[in-house]
Amino acid sequence: MSTKSLAELSKRMKEIDFAMLTTVAPDGGIASRPMSNNKDVEYDGDSYYFTSDETDMVSEIADNPNVGLTFHGDDRFFVAVAGEAELIRDKETFKAHWAPSVDDWFEDGIDTPGLVLIKVHAARVHYWDGEENGEIKI
Repeated sequence: MSTKSLAELSKRMKEIDFAMLTTVAPDGGIASRPMSNNKDVEYDGDSYYFTSDETDMVSEIADNPNVGLTFHGDDRFFVAVAGEAELIRDKETFKAHWAPSVDDWFEDGIDTPGLVLIKVHAARVHYWDGEENGEIKI
């Protein structure tokens, strides 16, 4: 049984920049890679990550949108998210989630050819905070 709310988890997650994003590979295996959330972590169950259209990750999400995210904070704080990913190619949505640090990866900004925003909407969030743990269904 969860004793923390999603808002309480969000406060703890604010300082975690990187998550491991896990997708289902074509052979049914799993594939994970680190992704920066660019401090876009007013966590309400949705996470956002910029990438390029030609990545394996994008084709894997197009084939199977079920994904996982794992976060590791200070000491013994961990969060695992199970959810569904959406591929977004809309420049107005890009603007809403762009941060100056993204310029390091995509020098043409929101006009970068093949730019994709991955939105992960959580279905379940598991957390471990020291001896306390729980699950939040969204």
